Amino acid sequence: MFQFFHVILTRPFLNILIWFYEIIPGHDMGLAIIALTLVTRLLLFPSFQKSLRAQKDLQKLQPKLDEIKQKYKDNKEAQTKAIMEVYKEHKINPLSSCLPLLIQLPILIALYGAFNSGLGGRLAGELYSFIPDPGKINDTFLGLFRLSVPNITLAILAGVFQFVQSKMITPKKTPGADKTAGIMNAQILYFMPLFTVLIAWRLPAGLSLYWVVTTLFAIGQQYYIIRRDKALKPA
Repeated sequence: MFQFFHVILTRPFLNILIWFYEIIPGHDMGLAIIALTLVTRLLLFPSFQKSLRAQKDLQKLQPKLDEIKQKYKDNKEAQTKAIMEVYKEHKINPLSSCLPLLIQLPILIALYGAFNSGLGGRLAGELYSFIPDPGKINDTFLGLFRLSVPNITLAILAGVFQFVQSKMITPKKTPGADKTAGIMNAQILYFMPLFTVLIAWRLPAGLSLYWVVTTLFAIGQQYYIIRRDKALKPA
């Protein structure tokens, strides 16, 4: 199973990464990682857009859901039924914001493997016949720092952008809002960025660079959805 996953996803991503590395002036692995990240995000744009759209729709419904939870706080069966009726009325699948992310998970794992192999120069037997072997990999980004070792600056940036993205999709507090949901949202908002920094601090900086770029792309998508909604909203 692992070998199949490697052949279908990881190896193609690694070859594209090395191809970018070869054609980019200066053979900068950092720029190659950014290029591959952007290409991947563009290919997955519809899936991410669907996920972000669903999160936004659920965010709009949150005040109404909070009212239902407060109204039926002593009757869980009636509460669940009322919530499902709201979802049905607005034609929203509560899982639609999660399913695209689950589909994308194998791709993210494959990218992780490709970046790891590329940064470590572990290319023997991995390159296709039409992809030239670059020899020793230059693991520096714009001559500033090495991508094969951890970098605290990139790790912190990854955490900061993770916070910004989480803040954009976190529902606003409303009167009568469910306290448990509020606590969970707060934990996600503050814990996940911190967790990202701690993990990125221990990983090669190339992976942190990937996380920074992909999160910035997600922020841009979310900003686009917000601006579009405001433009379409009746005056």
